[in-house]
Amino acid sequence: MSSELILLVDDEPSIIQLSRMYFERDGFRVQEVGDGEAALEAVTKYRPALIVLDVMLPKLDGFEVCRSLRIKGDQTPIIMLTARDEDIDKILGLELGADDYLTKPFNPRELIARVKAILRRSDGKKQADGKPLHRGDLTIDPASREVSVASQTLDLRTQEFDLLLTLAEQPGRVFTREQLLQLAWGFDFYGQTRTVDVHIAHLRKKLEGSTVKIETVTGVGYKLVT
Repeated sequence: MSSELILLVDDEPSIIQLSRMYFERDGFRVQEVGDGEAALEAVTKYRPALIVLDVMLPKLDGFEVCRSLRIKGDQTPIIMLTARDEDIDKILGLELGADDYLTKPFNPRELIARVKAILRRSDGKKQADGKPLHRGDLTIDPASREVSVASQTLDLRTQEFDLLLTLAEQPGRVFTREQLLQLAWGFDFYGQTRTVDVHIAHLRKKLEGSTVKIETVTGVGYKLVT
């Protein structure tokens, strides 16, 4: 994983400098830009392994950058940074296709841990061994990372696949949000579990019409049932 290029997009020099120091200490290469337009140009030019993207940027904000990349089909992993601890910011970022978010101020070690977890998933290292899983009319193939319902392939993002696979490996088991974050994301989320709810909502929409459902267990978490 070392030597992979991280694109830092932020207009605060202190954030850039601190993040760069921690990334380079872990063996990553870093490219930095300070506005949204430069971010889009840098993605095309440098093809980074992951983008750390601030929400509040000059010219184009982080949401617009994320939306533009996803519309073009660019699936480079994105961690969004928001200075406001409000769910609407975080949910909007995830709805647009971001993979994760952090609220400023953040611990640089946590940022590095999340980057590593996302890159492990993107590299396909989190793949279950064995044959495809069959749950009702749902088929999950860990090797090809493909999911189908009644022979119709579903278009799942990397994190949606990992979350569904985690639930499907033990149907009927109730997972807490913290357990899902650890198993499907690969890190602890320090009590911020709203991202699980957002991804569950995405999966439910894509599983509409299937015999497989993701049920909410009030006060606990989620389980997959057929």
